Amino acid sequence: MSAGKGEKLLEVEGLSAGYRPGVAALSDVTFEAPAGSITAVLGPNGGGKTTLFRALLGETPQRSGTVRVNGAVAYVPQTERARLDFPVSALDVARMGTYAATPWWRPSGRAGRERAEAALERVGLADRAGVRFGELSGGQRQRVLIARALAQDARVLLLDEPLSGVDGPSAERILGVLAELREDGHAMLVSTHDIHQARAFDAVVCLHGSQVAFVPPAELTPELLARTYGGEMIVLDGGERAVVVQHHEH
Repeated sequence: MSAGKGEKLLEVEGLSAGYRPGVAALSDVTFEAPAGSITAVLGPNGGGKTTLFRALLGETPQRSGTVRVNGAVAYVPQTERARLDFPVSALDVARMGTYAATPWWRPSGRAGRERAEAALERVGLADRAGVRFGELSGGQRQRVLIARALAQDARVLLLDEPLSGVDGPSAERILGVLAELREDGHAMLVSTHDIHQARAFDAVVCLHGSQVAFVPPAELTPELLARTYGGEMIVLDGGERAVVVQHHEH
């Protein structure tokens, strides 16, 4: 189901969420995502991006504030976090998106298969339907996971760093799919560390334990990025470019 551009598909007001009573991992988040939009979610590791997605999916034990969704919400994980050793095809994975709408005692049947096939065609992988998921390239696996979300008839997609670990041509193909979904009236939240890419989207939510800002990309100033990531995580190149410096624990 598509929506008219401008229709509010997701409205979040005063959202706080956490995993233990009285301890908020994320607080004071307010933004909206209309149909036909892509919103970047920026923030350091541990800044609240995953907590935001889990809260929007209703998976955090503690949540306050208001979340209004017009239609279904689907989560698209990073392909590098997906299991590659299961003997399932691209079509099998896409078809998993139809299971939630099917009673447990009834197989998804022909209708579910057709929805999954249509979703794979939508992301340009109809010819790879029978290929084992683990044998696909990283970019192809990411598109299969997007197809799984589309098979749920979700109007709002939450994408967790969809360009992570894929090469340049694959990233461009994924971005092309997202552009088509935007044109079709979906609302997408894209968690990312790619500040340059975030500037090409429609809006940006900046998080650092709480909401730092909800702004159009033109307002992603070096000062705002420094507040979002902290000084040691951002290298400002002449005040014009911001680079996230990833820190890994050993």
